[in-house]
Amino acid sequence: MQQQSTGAEILTGAEILARSLKDEGVEYIFGYPGGAVLHIYDALFKQDAVKHILVRHEQGASHAADGYARATGRPGVLLVTSGPGATNAVTGIATAYMDSIPMVIITGQVNTWAIGSDAFQEVDSVGITRPCVKHNFLVKDVKDLAETIKKAFYLASSGRPGPVVVDVPKDVTALTAEYHYPESVNIRSYSPVEKGHSGQIKRAVEMLLAAKKPMIYTGGGVVLDNASEILVEFTKLLGFPITNTLMGLGSFPASDRQFLGMLGMHGTYEANMAMHDCDVLLAVGARFDDRVVGKVEEFCPYAKKIHIDIDPASISKSVIVDVPIVGSVSSVLTDMIAQLKATEVKTDADALTQWWNQIEAWRKQDCLRYDTKSDIIKPQGVIQKLHEITKGDAFITSDVGQHQMWAAQYYGFNKPRRWINSGGLGTMGFGLPAAIGVQLAYPDETVCCVTGEASIMMCIQELSTCLQYGLPINVVSLNNRYMGMVRQWQEFFYEGRYAMSYMDALPDFVALANSFGHVGLRVESPADVEAALKEAIADTKRLYFIDFVTDQTENVFPMIAAGKGHHEMHLPAHMTAERDLA
Repeated sequence: MQQQSTGAEILTGAEILARSLKDEGVEYIFGYPGGAVLHIYDALFKQDAVKHILVRHEQGASHAADGYARATGRPGVLLVTSGPGATNAVTGIATAYMDSIPMVIITGQVNTWAIGSDAFQEVDSVGITRPCVKHNFLVKDVKDLAETIKKAFYLASSGRPGPVVVDVPKDVTALTAEYHYPESVNIRSYSPVEKGHSGQIKRAVEMLLAAKKPMIYTGGGVVLDNASEILVEFTKLLGFPITNTLMGLGSFPASDRQFLGMLGMHGTYEANMAMHDCDVLLAVGARFDDRVVGKVEEFCPYAKKIHIDIDPASISKSVIVDVPIVGSVSSVLTDMIAQLKATEVKTDADALTQWWNQIEAWRKQDCLRYDTKSDIIKPQGVIQKLHEITKGDAFITSDVGQHQMWAAQYYGFNKPRRWINSGGLGTMGFGLPAAIGVQLAYPDETVCCVTGEASIMMCIQELSTCLQYGLPINVVSLNNRYMGMVRQWQEFFYEGRYAMSYMDALPDFVALANSFGHVGLRVESPADVEAALKEAIADTKRLYFIDFVTDQTENVFPMIAAGKGHHEMHLPAHMTAERDLA
């Protein structure tokens, strides 16, 4: 380290990178070393401000950084080497991109003079990641490195958040330059709109107050903008029913009467029917994805639609709306609350009462009822017991499949950032490494990974990472010996031809967990579910892997098949039987 007359330190590119992360306030960086990033690892070794977490696979690093970001709201950071290190991280990068999660990914690259020569462990990281990042950079001059890192964090966390890749050639990390970390950056072509248009907000408020059958539909944008308290105030002020997407769960308390449950493919009967019949729909921080919308032509067919979103490209992308409002959720809802309080016009109380009466009639059909008397463990019951024992305060990560939907339906999230799952990409293997990021961020909190025997195998090597860092995660495996959601579709739509969905040759998960140095439990009787969960959650020092042997035939209800409307649901047997009797 040298000093120049200007007073600026002369650092290597690797030292600049490490110092930039420190000055950005980065707490953890998740990664796996390799030749192209060894200078960076050496610089990280010489400091102790930024803690490095060594994962066992680069996909694990990206999911762990993602989980950290979802739980904290701060950008997750990962470091991988060139070639296969970068490509192994792509699935996790795409997962974050689909769900608008702020991440900064530092990828090693071959020396600048070797780029394009098919050098050892060279891939075009910028080209490969371009479709699944908010932005990416290739740093060819060490003098640009600190400012590029600042830009990456700014881009990742502002506007609609997302992952940003910084590709750094090895020779850039060895060269030296003066160190200046900018306090702020200005990107001329990038200026996200925060405040909504006042005229559009006025139109939206007038439309809402005139509604007879209103509905509020909110997504992950509410969570990302930390706007849950404002959303609750707004919803309470109006007295309207509200539903959340999978990504929006926890943004409005699930225990509140105004909450109708999740909507969409596996949403509740009352939420989906209310969506179909509403006359004014307010969409807040949601992108009208296909799992929510179903058949576009039959989506909210009687409703005028208002859409609030920070990303103008998301508005009228798949569903045409009547009143678009570009701006942050918190800013727009704050302005709408002010207008509601200032106006003398009130909602139609009689119409709203009639609307709630209809909703309560739908709700009384109890679409989430299941057989609680079975002598086989029902997965829904495991989730409900988990909620009871944790009092609904745990951080719940999940993998992807039936277990994910049951966790979304039955856990009952009352707080934002407690539900950590891969929504848009639907990435199996996400749950365990994401739990690593969450547990590191909140070491004193209960963290549970709800998974299935198929999903957990995708990134099970991260059990080793959990042991190294002493992470007392509770792995709740709903083991039905099938790729459950695949089996369900094959039952419904492929005449019961269960092609390659049976999980043959599964390991002994108890022995496997024990071999990693953790505690493995196998639970086969409903009577033993509560004791196993209590034992695991009470032990705050060790990871527990609980292998619950569950009913192989259980399906997730309700279900909207692809290409169907909200009112065209596959319903559980008790609802179907009651309809047949009627």
